[in-house]
Amino acid sequence: MLFAFSIAPSGTAAEDGSVSAAVAEAVRVVRASGLPHETTSMFTTIESETWDEGMAVVKAAVEAVQAVSPRVSLVLKADIRPGYTGQLTAKVARIDEALGG
Repeated sequence: MLFAFSIAPSGTAAEDGSVSAAVAEAVRVVRASGLPHETTSMFTTIESETWDEGMAVVKAAVEAVQAVSPRVSLVLKADIRPGYTGQLTAKVARIDEALGG
């Protein structure tokens, strides 16, 4: 299962409007989880074997941001496909192959 999510604090940005310090705490949780993951400029994607395993990481990441912000925004998208693993990279590889790369 793939979970793509974005977590951001509301009302606690640095003077320059940056939320990177709070978001870094969420990414720290993801990296500590040991699950395959990828962080881009807009989303972090994790791959887990089960719904509960993936959602536990998302919940812990939200809680990490809540520790520094009274209000948190979460955007979540999931690809629920039991029995498939390695899709974090395999999906991209299939697109690259279709493009002739």
